[in-house]
Amino acid sequence: MAATGTPSLSTLLKRTTLDDHEAVLKACNASLKQSKGDLEALHVKAVALLKLDRYEDALRVLEEGGDKLKDRGLLERAYALYKVGDLEAAKRVAKSVSGSRGARHVEAQASYRLEEFAQAAELYKDLAASEAAFDNEENDLRINGGATDAQLELKRQGHLVQKKKPGREDLEAFETAYNAACGSIARGELGQGEVLLKRAKDLCNSLEELSDQDKNAELLPIAVQQLYVLFRLGKVEEAEKLASEIAIPHIPDLSTQQIAQNNKLTSSSQSSNPYLYHRLFHSSPTLPKSDKLFDFQADLMRRNSLTLDLLASKYTGVANSTSKALSEQKMPTTTAGTNGLSVLNAAAHAQSRLGKLGLKEILPLLEKRPTDLGLIMTIVQLYILTNNHGSAITVMESFLKRLDESREPTDQDVRFAPGLVAVVVSLYTIQGRKSHIKTELAKAASYWRRKSKPQSKLLRAAGLVLLESPNEEDLKTAAEIFDTLRKQDSSDRFAIAGYVASYATTSPSQIESEVDKLTAVSRLTTGIDAAALEEAGIAQTTAATTTTASRKRGLEGKEKAANKRVRKSRLPKDLDPSKPPDPERWLPLRDRSSYRPKGKKGRQKAAAMTQGGVSDKGSESLNIAASDGVIKPASSGVVSSSKTKHKKKAKK
Repeated sequence: MAATGTPSLSTLLKRTTLDDHEAVLKACNASLKQSKGDLEALHVKAVALLKLDRYEDALRVLEEGGDKLKDRGLLERAYALYKVGDLEAAKRVAKSVSGSRGARHVEAQASYRLEEFAQAAELYKDLAASEAAFDNEENDLRINGGATDAQLELKRQGHLVQKKKPGREDLEAFETAYNAACGSIARGELGQGEVLLKRAKDLCNSLEELSDQDKNAELLPIAVQQLYVLFRLGKVEEAEKLASEIAIPHIPDLSTQQIAQNNKLTSSSQSSNPYLYHRLFHSSPTLPKSDKLFDFQADLMRRNSLTLDLLASKYTGVANSTSKALSEQKMPTTTAGTNGLSVLNAAAHAQSRLGKLGLKEILPLLEKRPTDLGLIMTIVQLYILTNNHGSAITVMESFLKRLDESREPTDQDVRFAPGLVAVVVSLYTIQGRKSHIKTELAKAASYWRRKSKPQSKLLRAAGLVLLESPNEEDLKTAAEIFDTLRKQDSSDRFAIAGYVASYATTSPSQIESEVDKLTAVSRLTTGIDAAALEEAGIAQTTAATTTTASRKRGLEGKEKAANKRVRKSRLPKDLDPSKPPDPERWLPLRDRSSYRPKGKKGRQKAAAMTQGGVSDKGSESLNIAASDGVIKPASSGVVSSSKTKHKKKAKK
């Protein structure tokens, strides 16, 4: 009886299904035993290994199969590289494949993980514009596109996102609802994010095709995001309740486990042992290369770790590690991660002390890092906490002067960064330096107007300040600023109104066409009774009214002043009102005429006191010789001799 052999590869492939990858792999191995260089068998084996999630084995087969197999399996190789975490190579290989939608998907995914979100968004946009090649591809594109838009918002590149508000189609699947929630959270719309997260959780719970285990795996990341939102909204009790329900070990992704542990520790309102927090925070396992955090997440985790080190009094370790990291960074920079390290480095050197004690330790660091923006802001903050606004302004002006003298273009971007300009203007506002405010905003506006992407908020603030100036040059500059804003957005009524106000007093004819675009005055004043306003007079704030009332003296209805408290009488008990008081009662006892000292020594001491008389004993007077005008001391009546003073008494 003949033995039954292993089916041939071609026969097996004809009747294969999506669930028998192990059988396909066995057939490939059997075929390769007979012919090691079988290109078809090697290719099918690589695909089967990918289906079995054995990405490293698949990559090894493709690498060892020779150049022909590499050329034939470019898509499979790109996907395997992506899954093992070699993102740069995956993107390069996928980009080399032309005319393949699958390769475009891998390229977009690799770009997403490399945090090249603008490129990923463009790839997904192109894929969505063409016809889908397989079932459910349209839904996948919507999910991945939504995730990319959320990351663009987190990267402060929201101007590249076309869709700001979630549509009806985003509320039909829990993945799209979750991505829409992440986008809202990135824009600071926490209330809307909370609603969308609840919607995502409800949609996930309602899916019948998912098992309870799969549902739990999908719900846990949503709960972790909910925990963050509740804590940011100040709903501490709800956050703590939700944190107690999150089973961190059951979360499938290690990166999500680490974030969940961080959020759980952060949301706790109970003051706990910092050393225990430190141990719990570092209990998370090391992340593999294929499951790394995004840069902004890794930066936050690193800063939280250093903060826990400070709470655990590990000042030297934090100072050394942050100093080493800062030495590798280019200064100055507006990057939040680098400046955050500068703040932690200053806190470590000051050992978390504030006020003058902290400044004493931090100020020497300024000599080593004079262009460290994070260090500068820390010093300014400490000066403000001690009400030393003058020193804060001096430090800030010295820093700005160093940047003004620099010729590096990146230094100028930092010099006129909107946040830094806002800090300077706030410091000047505290001390009422209006001219300095105008100068600073005018310089910043002049810089950003030359850029391709002007900072509209800063330009608006500068235009408003310059409009208040009576100087024609300032009004002209304000007009140029509002003209720039008007050209940037022709429907911006704020820019149009500023442009009209700039020329209203100097060139009214130049703004006739723009005035019609603004709301008519008659419409703005509809429902306002001018006569009633005139009769009511000038409105005053509550503080001003209270101050004025307290300074004025009331004429009518003045309340009777409270009676003063009568002090208790301190007259002596044996006082006789009929006898006149002693006129010497205010003198000290020894200066009164009735004073009689007690004892022999007391009487001798009293006799030696002059009581206003002149004594010629024991004192030294001066005689002036009329002949030569020399001042000579008069001889004393008592002559003392050393011999007499130290003469011993004779024995009797």
